[in-house]
Amino acid sequence: MYSVTVRDHFMIAHSFTGETFGPAQALHGATYTVDLEFRRPRLDPDGVVVDIGAAHALLKDVLSELNFRNLDDEPAFAGQNTTTEFLAGAVFERIARHVHDGALGANAEGLTGMKVTLHESHVAWAAFEGPLNGAASGAEAR
Repeated sequence: MYSVTVRDHFMIAHSFTGETFGPAQALHGATYTVDLEFRRPRLDPDGVVVDIGAAHALLKDVLSELNFRNLDDEPAFAGQNTTTEFLAGAVFERIARHVHDGALGANAEGLTGMKVTLHESHVAWAAFEGPLNGAASGAEAR
């Protein structure tokens, strides 16, 4: 299986509900480094997994929808603890929709899998991965 990964980052504010989260129940900030990995069993006709420039531009575009936002105020996340795990799934879902809609071109039809990893720090991160089969994964609903 071949893979290509691009990286970017975004900054948010949010708070959590539930005793599990202790002091993180208060409003706090986070800066996430995001790795977006695309996979395919065979290279495309140009000999690549995906156009790296297009993949990075797509990641940057999707993250711009979240960057510098207080996620507590975002209607899409109402009533949801926007944990690192949840956000990895939400970013996956948004990117998968764009890929399905043709954002990476016709050769992207050969992509079979994708993984989104959000690094909270140098010692902790979470990820969501799944197939890219033309159907939405439902990750954001989890």
